[in-house]
Amino acid sequence: MPLNESKDAEAPVKQRQATLGLVTIFCTYFASIYFFRGSAVTAPKIAADLDGMALFSWAISLPALAAAIATLVFGKLSDMYGRRRVLLTAIIFYLAGAVTAGFSHDYIYFIVASVILSSGQAALTPLCFSVIGDLYAPAERSRWSGLLQIPAGIAALTIPALVGMMTDSLSWRYFYWISVILALISGCLMLWGIPSVSKRTENKFDLPGSLLLAVAAGTMIIGFSWAGSEYPWTSVQIIGLFAASLGFWTIFLWFENRREEPMLDPQVFRNRRFLTAAAAGFISYFGLLGVLRYYPLFLQGVQGTSATLSGLIITPFGILMAFIGVPTGYLLAKTKRYKWMYIIGYGILTLAMFAMVPFDVGTPTWLGILVTALAGFGLGSIPTMNTLIAQFAVPKRLLGVAVGAMFFFVFMGGAIGPAILGSAMNASYERALQSRLPAELNRLADETTLASLVDSRVLLSPEAMTRLERAMEPAGKQSRELFEKTVAALRDSLKISLRTVFLMNAVCVLAAFLLILTIPEVPIDVEAPDKKRKD
Repeated sequence: MPLNESKDAEAPVKQRQATLGLVTIFCTYFASIYFFRGSAVTAPKIAADLDGMALFSWAISLPALAAAIATLVFGKLSDMYGRRRVLLTAIIFYLAGAVTAGFSHDYIYFIVASVILSSGQAALTPLCFSVIGDLYAPAERSRWSGLLQIPAGIAALTIPALVGMMTDSLSWRYFYWISVILALISGCLMLWGIPSVSKRTENKFDLPGSLLLAVAAGTMIIGFSWAGSEYPWTSVQIIGLFAASLGFWTIFLWFENRREEPMLDPQVFRNRRFLTAAAAGFISYFGLLGVLRYYPLFLQGVQGTSATLSGLIITPFGILMAFIGVPTGYLLAKTKRYKWMYIIGYGILTLAMFAMVPFDVGTPTWLGILVTALAGFGLGSIPTMNTLIAQFAVPKRLLGVAVGAMFFFVFMGGAIGPAILGSAMNASYERALQSRLPAELNRLADETTLASLVDSRVLLSPEAMTRLERAMEPAGKQSRELFEKTVAALRDSLKISLRTVFLMNAVCVLAAFLLILTIPEVPIDVEAPDKKRKD
């Protein structure tokens, strides 16, 4: 009887702790999604204000590379030392990066700040899902993982428009000061909401594996970023970088397969469900980039909309992408089946991506909203299913590294995608521009002005447009007409280059759809067996 009384007394305490833990995770997840949603709206304006349009793809690729590596490193550390310590460390990176970005005075400084911020922000998302996995049994995880999309939906509903208005009316820096406030709130909640678990393994952290991973991924990203822009695709430099990356990936996999406590446990790579979902997630990230990164550029550069309006236009995409995860979690918990939802999700996303290809300056706003909302509807169920596939593919002791590995593949798509898409867009833009610029411009404009037009984001820079208009003054009465012709040529060239990007996005998403058709269907209501080697 005393024992039962003790258990009854402990039950409310555990329930309160679980409730506080959920509140903490929901707030932390909101802070992470706030940055993810808002950064897409502010990115074009920041590049223009800090004169960094030529480095725009680097501002996407390098933070994405840091995010990819951080998800693995922080996930592994959370399995070794407990979630709270690692969550606090991640929020410190987020806070430091947000403060540094807010004080950025040039674009290179801003990119460094973004790398720091992304290292923390990217780790928060998989860690939040890992805490859900710690708190609940397999059958319960689906529902709560789906409900975790509620703060994501709130962020999607409010953040793009709010950040757009701040960017237009005040400054993009306010976006980062709000990030600081959210990071401080989340950090304080973690101190009380996440229990401190004494969880330290006897094995050391796999530092050599982490370094090999960083070099392998880094040389790959640099290779893709330089190919077609700094050096030709067939140049010695690019081929050398890709060869080095392939060599380091080979060494990394060989090394990890022989470690007692590897950065990536072989059980993760030997699971076909995980590999299929991860590969499809990697490829499909190109489609997400098309909506979040390149469609705002289309709206602001080709159609001439404001940052506020572009944020409002993509808001339905974010809302549907977030809230669809809620019923997805409940359906997974009830049916224990996921393949049919994968097929529907990727199928709808593929149709939406192909629908974006013919967009031009005359495309009505309602059609853009409809197509991007359709993409959000298709994409919405995929993150929840990917996270749960990662959790059920491995035993619970590897939960953190498995979820981190799933996000690693997705973020690698985010790191490589802008490099490939940016290279293709710039090449297409330059070809189109050469045949469209008025011939008189070469006689009137100086070399600096002409050089600025080669950048596809020049339309977003008021300073560049002012210099261009002044360059037309010697033309006298025809100066205004010449300026308008030049701007029209820039918009048309940007439209053609973005059409190339949208087509590449659509083809990649189609490949992901075909790949997901092969994913095995296995019940998800039991823990995976632990195949760790016996001593």
